Amino acid sequence: MKKCLLSVAILCVAAISAKAQFSLGAKAGINFSKISTDNVKESTVAGYQAGLFARFGSSLYLQPELYLGSSGGKFDFNSNGSTVTSDGKVTFTSLNVPLLIGKGFGGDNLNVRIMAGPIFSYILDKNQNFSDNVSGAYNDFGNYKKSTLGYQVGGGIDIGHITADLRYEGGLTKINENYGQRQNLWALSVGFKFF
Repeated sequence: MKKCLLSVAILCVAAISAKAQFSLGAKAGINFSKISTDNVKESTVAGYQAGLFARFGSSLYLQPELYLGSSGGKFDFNSNGSTVTSDGKVTFTSLNVPLLIGKGFGGDNLNVRIMAGPIFSYILDKNQNFSDNVSGAYNDFGNYKKSTLGYQVGGGIDIGHITADLRYEGGLTKINENYGQRQNLWALSVGFKFF
């Protein structure tokens, strides 16, 4: 009987400590993205992100996420240095899955964090607007891949159940091989840990 009670007590303590080491939450935020391109001037567009995250561990942690986001870029095409210019814009709606490893400095009520890890993005929808001049001269400029692999690095802070992150995301794979296009962005998000 003592062994049974001891086993139940050990299981309860393990479950309580495991629960303290796990959190689940929702997050939302804004981002500013740009698609870097060979020989074309590019600029940023604003987008959004919203989804869920889980965190395993406290001081050293693993944080997988799943969120929907929008990103893209604007382009200014200059025809051989003349005054004739054309522009274009593309926006993506994508499903993003980062897997971050982080380190926390602090306790439950105030925790400062750093993190880094890979991110997989799958494009669900694409909206592009290029002028006829661009479409004729760059016939495969908007030929974008459906999925990419990138990385995220950043920092964050937790105050009680509220969490905020600032991250940079860079592209490891090109979104369009022919023009050397890679997407990168800055993202600011706020979240709430349910437990």
